[in-house]
Amino acid sequence: MKAFSGASVASAAVLALSMSVGCSQVGQVQAKRSFKAANAAYQAQDYKKAAGLYEETIKEDPNLAVAYFFLGNSYDNMFRPSKKGEPENDALLQKAVDNYTLCAEKLGNSQLEDERKLAKLSLEYLVAAYGADKLNDPAKAEPVLIKMIQMEPQEPSNYAVLAKIYEDAGLYDDAEKVLLMGKEAKPKDASVYMQLAGFYNRQGRFDKTIESLNQRAEIEPNNPEAFQTIAGYYWDETRGDAGLTEAQKKEYITKGLEAVDKAISLKSDYVEAITFRGLLLRLQANVEKDPSKQQALLKEATALSDKANELRKKAAGGN
Repeated sequence: MKAFSGASVASAAVLALSMSVGCSQVGQVQAKRSFKAANAAYQAQDYKKAAGLYEETIKEDPNLAVAYFFLGNSYDNMFRPSKKGEPENDALLQKAVDNYTLCAEKLGNSQLEDERKLAKLSLEYLVAAYGADKLNDPAKAEPVLIKMIQMEPQEPSNYAVLAKIYEDAGLYDDAEKVLLMGKEAKPKDASVYMQLAGFYNRQGRFDKTIESLNQRAEIEPNNPEAFQTIAGYYWDETRGDAGLTEAQKKEYITKGLEAVDKAISLKSDYVEAITFRGLLLRLQANVEKDPSKQQALLKEATALSDKANELRKKAAGGN
């Protein structure tokens, strides 16, 4: 979920939308003046003044739906997480939620692209308002995210946020289903496979973790980072899972080396991959019974570490 500041997307939207406000009915002329003044205060990050002017705008012309977003965001910016629990401060967040909701309802089906973007933005900030650092009410975020998915079914980040809500609630099957829906919606997006891999890894399902990472590598066959990531997971699992048998450790090390070699073949000066190859060789030395082979592996690992350090110095401009 993207953090918002007064000078970002919404500020740009102010400039575009304020030019299109019509004044054909009684009260709209004054509404336009209030809206213009509110926009100026908003862009100056004087959110208290902006909120008062946006309230006047809506009172004078309740159909000026774009004002609901900026009113909500003004209250949102006035809220202080450090003062959470104080009634006056918490009331600001509730006002933000109310106005984000109104904006989304009024502009969700607009014929104007800028207005639909504001409706979408309202839903994003509504989800953020229900987050742990604010209202901490994931149950209310759930229907908002479902609506966002319906509005934009090919946006994988919405599936990921909804899945995390289910995961945090212990609804692991539901979380997995939502992530798989995200993969089906956009199967060529690497992020959906990374989200699945992270989920499966947190669940201790290493086979599914690797399956997802391999699927990501299949759609990005020329991306060395995709293969380096696989190697990193094999290294971490071999090092961290005390329940692995010697045979499993050897298998994971071998597969990790295969992945890291692929990464290096795609990018010969890939420092992270070179480093991880050395780390995997050290793990291999730990399971090797032949002392001479063990020493050879450690020697190669040291050489790789030295090479990685030289590459780092070169990248940093050192001699």
